[in-house]
Amino acid sequence: MREGGKILARIMKELEKAVRPGIETKKLDQLAESLVLNFKAECSFKGYRGFPACLCTSINEEIVHGLPSERKLKEGDIISLDLGIFYKGFHTDLALTLPVGKVDPEVQRLIRVTKKALKRGLKKIRPGNTVGDIGNTIQRYVESQGFSIIKELCGHGIGKKVHEDPQILNYGQRHQGEVLKEGMTFCLEPMISMGKGQIKKSKNGYGFQTWDGSLSCHFEHTVAVTKEGYQTLTLP
Repeated sequence: MREGGKILARIMKELEKAVRPGIETKKLDQLAESLVLNFKAECSFKGYRGFPACLCTSINEEIVHGLPSERKLKEGDIISLDLGIFYKGFHTDLALTLPVGKVDPEVQRLIRVTKKALKRGLKKIRPGNTVGDIGNTIQRYVESQGFSIIKELCGHGIGKKVHEDPQILNYGQRHQGEVLKEGMTFCLEPMISMGKGQIKKSKNGYGFQTWDGSLSCHFEHTVAVTKEGYQTLTLP
């Protein structure tokens, strides 16, 4: 999984370079699939529950599972890229949110806070802690910054299947929930809204978006619980 995670991180770096005003999201998807195949891996999401693309591209109020299309990115948009690969029998999953050109300072702050929430959550990963310890840390930080946790979506275990137990919530109570054990692998992925955090299905039937149309942000890493703490597997 570490080997696959490094490949996934390298692919995501290439996708980051391609994000710019005027590019169609389906072009990003085509680039992602080409890179995945070049590394002799497979797209985790393509065909999963009928999803027809390799890359999830979620723009502005879209939270996750955005479907690539002929829609062109515009200056001031934000886009979340979410990609999973299957390599040598195991999945890894990685997501980030990028500004398209210049964005409003408050939108830039949303991105910074979500990224920092992920880092704070990661620091709570060690044997003996619980998923509630992780979620509580993320929730308290995000809400202290004036943003909302999207509670209906969460992280997940990952390995031979792209989605496994346990669910990794981005909110909760300290010392509650499943206890972390050495060897566990899962995705930690805070999803945050500038609005109230309620969600609805996107019109295409695959994605989720904020109910009130507020902007949302998403960052994700695949991690392993180690004897001393954790290791982030999706780093280049």
